[in-house]
Amino acid sequence: MRFPRSSGILCHITSLPTAVGDREFGIGDLGKASYAFVDFLQAAGQTIWQVLPLGPPAAGNSPYSCYSAFAGNPLLISLSMLVEDGLLDEDDFVMPSGLGATTSNVDYHLVGQFKLPVLRQAFEKFNEDASEEQRADFDRFVELNAWWLDDFGRFEALMRHFGSADWTKWPAELVRHAAHPEFDQAIEQWEAKLSTEIQFAEFQQYIFDVQWRKLKQYANDRNVRMYGDMPIFVAHESADVWANQSVFCLAEDGRPTFVAGVPPDYFSKTGQLWGNPQYRWDALEKTNYRWWVQRFGYAFKQFDLMRIDHFRGFEAYWEIPATAKTAVSGKWVEGPKEKVFDAAREKLGELALIAEDLGMITEEVHELRDKLGFPGMRVLQFGFYVAEDDFHRPSAFPEHSVAYTGTHDNDTVMGWYKERQVAEGEEDLLAGVVTSDIDIHLQLIWAVLNSASDTAIIPVQDLLGLGNEARMNMPGLADGNWAWRLLPGQLTDSVARTIGEMTRNSGR
Repeated sequence: MRFPRSSGILCHITSLPTAVGDREFGIGDLGKASYAFVDFLQAAGQTIWQVLPLGPPAAGNSPYSCYSAFAGNPLLISLSMLVEDGLLDEDDFVMPSGLGATTSNVDYHLVGQFKLPVLRQAFEKFNEDASEEQRADFDRFVELNAWWLDDFGRFEALMRHFGSADWTKWPAELVRHAAHPEFDQAIEQWEAKLSTEIQFAEFQQYIFDVQWRKLKQYANDRNVRMYGDMPIFVAHESADVWANQSVFCLAEDGRPTFVAGVPPDYFSKTGQLWGNPQYRWDALEKTNYRWWVQRFGYAFKQFDLMRIDHFRGFEAYWEIPATAKTAVSGKWVEGPKEKVFDAAREKLGELALIAEDLGMITEEVHELRDKLGFPGMRVLQFGFYVAEDDFHRPSAFPEHSVAYTGTHDNDTVMGWYKERQVAEGEEDLLAGVVTSDIDIHLQLIWAVLNSASDTAIIPVQDLLGLGNEARMNMPGLADGNWAWRLLPGQLTDSVARTIGEMTRNSGR
């Protein structure tokens, strides 16, 4: 699928600053901050807003490891909008210290401690005072989404009750889900016991959905397309694996038998052991990949474009025994290739997908991507190490690709530029790109915007020329990631005019 020549900004919801006139809640959300960012994009001539996955993180605050592939993160819900909708009063909550507007990093623990009790207040007010129209809308949402929401509501309620997302440690009659002969009777009893908690989980997802749909409509009305991100794997400690155990590589006790990762390479001598359970592609094929088709279908109700992370796993994946201590003992196993996407296209039509094809990629992966017609990714930071390798050099980008200065896993482009080293006597491959010491970040951005790629995406940190203090994620580092946040006033009219002019001059 080809996209029009265009450009946009990568900025996750959590990284948004406090909007003018709004209260500060310690994290970017789906309220005024998001609408202000859409306005900035429009003023800057940008037609794409890329965000990271929107799900509720399972561990480490990572949006790439969530306890549901379908649910939204309640911490992104706007409390200000709940006040406007009459589900909260201004005096219903008192802001804790530490969540001031000048906080440049999200304190997820403090935000959660404050925000979740306030959402419960909104839930109680909804139960008491919701209009007939609101109740009917909530009931419609629950009914339309029952195919995933029923199990998600149960999972979240049970997770809160038992204090653990590791469902293999729950009572035995709950572990094997529908495969266990006592499950129906047990879940009926637990549903009665936890009915309020289940409804609270459903309420949060309803509010998230309402707020997201309003934001997406606002963006689309201003010619801004929403660009999402879909991790290929899901967390073991998730509603998805618990409710769909037959399509994952699990033992009788529910623990994984084979997990995901990548083999040893020049980044790591022992590879990467991610721990996500591998799919049973043979079992999925017998259902015509129903779970994946549902996942794509739901994603394209939320987004106009979608990046699929670790695309290479559909061609071949690194399968590691769950008992392994490192990824060394894994092996390559043939993936389902185009079958998943063919099944989705048959049901959903054309798929506006971008293949994340970074890293050690084989020719077979490129062939699969091209066969499916998906654009791949090109990243400027990878293009200036070896003179003979221009794959990621903007001058060599093909039209059918999505170009980046960097991704959420990279240094910021200025952090990368300042730390790169050119040995004495070596050719500086950037000499034709960076020609002065003024606004170096804009020169690097220009190389990407002026490339042949149909789509160009600039992380907001690079747009502002920030260093590695603004980096979003350091792969392999367990703590401290995903917390960076813009400060109020950083996205100025001057920044919008500058990138707008560059965008027009590059024909985007």
